[in-house]
Amino acid sequence: MNKGRLEAFSDGVMAILITIMVLELKIPHAADVHALAPLAPIFLTYVLSYVYLGIYWTNHHHLLHAATRIDGRILWANLHLLFWLSLVPFVTGWMGENHFAATPTAVYGAVLLAAGIAYVLLQAAIIADEGPRSKLAIAIGRDLKGKISPVIYAVAIPLAFVREWIADALYVAVALMWLVPDRRIESRFRD
Repeated sequence: MNKGRLEAFSDGVMAILITIMVLELKIPHAADVHALAPLAPIFLTYVLSYVYLGIYWTNHHHLLHAATRIDGRILWANLHLLFWLSLVPFVTGWMGENHFAATPTAVYGAVLLAAGIAYVLLQAAIIADEGPRSKLAIAIGRDLKGKISPVIYAVAIPLAFVREWIADALYVAVALMWLVPDRRIESRFRD
């Protein structure tokens, strides 16, 4: 199967998710800067989620660029990832509207954890199809960031019920860790 359709579909879904999130931002009814203050938690959550979707989009792009072919297992693994990413606008709105309350913050982390696991499963499906000696498998290597991220999410989720700001700080830390696109794939395929 040609990977172009999978790339186009995935790009479209991610673009729609970002559009949904921005449409959820409410316009203040006053014209002064103070009218923005109540929107701060909503805007901060939007920025974090926008960064996360951007991270997934760029790394997904690199991952699919490295794939030479697509099979049914990869299609389903990709749909699995897109399912979890499709929940990002919902949990973003819930957490922002409730000013980072414990339960929405924990559920936000659970969605991030599930998306992270789904990405690892997609990566594994592509590597299984390409082979253990493929350029992609070699580029991914031990995948330290890919293994640490779910652990950080798993720690942050229960911490949301202790101190929400700690969970939020951990979500930001993971985003910062992934902010630069995965150079391992980029450098391997540039050669």
